[in-house]
Amino acid sequence: VSAADAISAARPGARRDILESYVKRLEKLEEVAQSFKGVEKAYAIQAGREIRIIVRPEEVSDIFSAQISRDIAKKIEKEMSYPGQIKVTVIREMRHVEYAR
Repeated sequence: VSAADAISAARPGARRDILESYVKRLEKLEEVAQSFKGVEKAYAIQAGREIRIIVRPEEVSDIFSAQISRDIAKKIEKEMSYPGQIKVTVIREMRHVEYAR
């Protein structure tokens, strides 16, 4: 029972975090990501354990998207306090559609 209690208590928002501070932390995480050039939208998911960043493909190259993910991770480490680790995923998508008739 004590092991289950410890696991349950480790979840974000379970005991020590009140809802307001939890939501502010998620918003801060998204703000940090959106402060970078070329970022279109950022989503904090999985209780703030992962952030997915969608970048504009016309502004951000494949190589630069890897650099952005490293820079965002470093800025999160520097500016925020959080339990565990946060996975930073940068998504760069380009679609081209053509029809053959």
